[in-house]
Amino acid sequence: MYKYLFGPVPSRRLGVSLGVDLVPPKFCSLDCVYCEVGRTTDLTMERREYFPVGEIKSELERWFRENPDPEYITFSGSGEPTLNTGLPDIIRFIRKLRPEIPVAMLTNGTLLSDKTVRDALALCDVVLPSLDAATRSVFQKINRPAEGLDILDCIDNLIQFRKEYRGEIRLEVFILPGYNDGESELLALRDAIAAIEPDRVQLNSLDRPGAVPGLRKATSEELERVRRIWNLDNVEIIAKATERKKVSSYSSEAGKTILETISRRPCTSGDLKKILGLHLNELNKYLDVLEGEGKIEAVREDRGVFYRLKKT
Repeated sequence: MYKYLFGPVPSRRLGVSLGVDLVPPKFCSLDCVYCEVGRTTDLTMERREYFPVGEIKSELERWFRENPDPEYITFSGSGEPTLNTGLPDIIRFIRKLRPEIPVAMLTNGTLLSDKTVRDALALCDVVLPSLDAATRSVFQKINRPAEGLDILDCIDNLIQFRKEYRGEIRLEVFILPGYNDGESELLALRDAIAAIEPDRVQLNSLDRPGAVPGLRKATSEELERVRRIWNLDNVEIIAKATERKKVSSYSSEAGKTILETISRRPCTSGDLKKILGLHLNELNKYLDVLEGEGKIEAVREDRGVFYRLKKT
């Protein structure tokens, strides 16, 4: 078992990806309504060494002694990775340990005003920041930021980072009906995207229940509408969850175990995490596939979201 590493997971955007988790659940600078990890319990902008760098390095050494190389090493997980001040040291260690494996960073981009964060991200091959709003009102509604964060500053920081960074930027935009799909907000997002100049823009949508009730997944037609309104050449709708089964790291045994477990009684993702010993991000990938195949369904109850076999 590993404390800080998870996977490799069948990622929709990065293929076979070994995850590195740098903060405990759920330390983040945003409390996004759609977050699959759940509500943010520690809304913070404080940067510190949340996990000991030496322990993370030891796990990486052990993992690579015992396993084949993944396609990517990805910083993601239980919160915002750039909150960890040990980030540059860990990236350099990975570069020395496995220089041939590309390093990716999933980030909400809210700490890019800090030059030490930008310098750390400059060590990555791919940076995947998120941008779900371009106006202050929608930013507050969908991302629920830590005090002092302003979306216009965040956009300016992304523009500055693009000028400095020589790697690939894949900007993720999460479309949530009723939150950020109005035409005025989409036009504001288009202007922000044009100013940032990412290599790719990846449209994402809800796969599983978010942190608050009542959210709805954007349909393929709604995502196509966004693409038409933006009229940009580099916009793509990322692959459906069921296509994760085509990724070589997908474990049919893990999916089978989840089905066997919830056939006995419905479980929350937290229950399944404890029973199966999987990292929450890794577990969520399998839940996405099983939901996409129509084998399970999510039901919100008083204690949270429960997964059960889908009734036919």
